[in-house]
Amino acid sequence: MKKQICTALAISGLMAGSYLAYGAIGMGDPITDTAVKMKNVDGLMVTIGDLKGEHGTLVIFTCNQCPFVKGWQDTMVEIGNTYQAKGFGVIFINSNDPSVSGDRFEEMQELAKMEGYEFPYVVDATSEVARNFGAKKTPDVFLFNPANKLAYQGAVGEGRRTPKKGGEPYLKNALDALLAGDPVEKAYAPAVGCSIKFR
Repeated sequence: MKKQICTALAISGLMAGSYLAYGAIGMGDPITDTAVKMKNVDGLMVTIGDLKGEHGTLVIFTCNQCPFVKGWQDTMVEIGNTYQAKGFGVIFINSNDPSVSGDRFEEMQELAKMEGYEFPYVVDATSEVARNFGAKKTPDVFLFNPANKLAYQGAVGEGRRTPKKGGEPYLKNALDALLAGDPVEKAYAPAVGCSIKFR
């Protein structure tokens, strides 16, 4: 009986270890999947590596139809456009299965045009990029410093379906810290949103 219990515990331990080891970038870890080619809304193939910026790289896992994404859309687009112009690489990634209503490539193109994306909005064709990052929600933010190490992860800012009035702008604060060459004070805030609909 003891042997059976020990064996079961060993197996569950191995499974837990495998789960933790698979697909989760930790704070200070290097950026991953930099060479994976993903289709941008302009029809061209791009990689995260192509887009690395002088001051860092911002990766946001997002989609079209999630109510949380819609509520944060204006804030995310403003941040993306503003900080790309300041020397950050910016990429929005849709890892949802395209069978999800509203998340077909053509609908991504329409959204990017309507909202004025000045940065790539790409398809994660296998959802493996999201899995390897450890992304689970939309939106889910991963900000890397100039050394390509994770400096901030999680929510765009304080709030749930929409930004909280007077709430803390977590991502903007992290971007400003990197821009100034300072450490990011708040490196993590849990992402709040819809679950990614993995392929």
